[in-house]
Amino acid sequence: MQLRLIAYGLILVASACLAPPAGATGESVVNKAGSGNAAEARHLARQGRAALATQQAARLETLPLSEVTPAGASLMPQPPALPRPRPAIVRGSRPLQCVPYARELSQIALRGNAWTWWTKAEGRYEKGHTPQPGAILVFSKTRRLRLGHLAVVAKVMNSREILVHQANWLNRGKIHRFTPVRDISKNNDWSEVRVWYTPGRVYGSGRYQAYGFIYPKTGVSPELRQASN
Repeated sequence: MQLRLIAYGLILVASACLAPPAGATGESVVNKAGSGNAAEARHLARQGRAALATQQAARLETLPLSEVTPAGASLMPQPPALPRPRPAIVRGSRPLQCVPYARELSQIALRGNAWTWWTKAEGRYEKGHTPQPGAILVFSKTRRLRLGHLAVVAKVMNSREILVHQANWLNRGKIHRFTPVRDISKNNDWSEVRVWYTPGRVYGSGRYQAYGFIYPKTGVSPELRQASN
């Protein structure tokens, strides 16, 4: 009888060492171990540890992302924005006028002085006051622009700024590529604009009147290649 009591005592000690932390069925392991054997106690202890692991896993699933993301991990970075094309002036193999240069780039088959294109496009091409790549911005005839001017939209930056390709912009037949043009009209209808002065890297002080945009025919995707001759 004394030996049996000693054995029970050893079982109780072993159960206490194997028991999981408080609140994870530790008491049930000790109680049941007192009425069983050491193997049963170890089995119950393993069950207690498994239950604790399940509880911890369930808690991790409910934690906010910031609490479970490993240190140093972050969301996928956004791809860098493409660089803005730089304005440039180039000299062709011969001096170019704005009309033939604009016709070549846009594939809009009109002729005559630049300012006349707005009326000549009537019934042949769509016209409007919203910039689109490939469209031609028609400048009005003024004292400074006695024949008007044409510029081909290369890129729309936003509702108030575009980049254009143009020739003979007050510079004896040279080509301007990716020249910024800003709409300064009251109603954002591109009836009045300012043009970038590339040598000075600033918008010019001049204010130019414009009719609007002539669009290429439906189904035509003009290739805005950098024609230089």
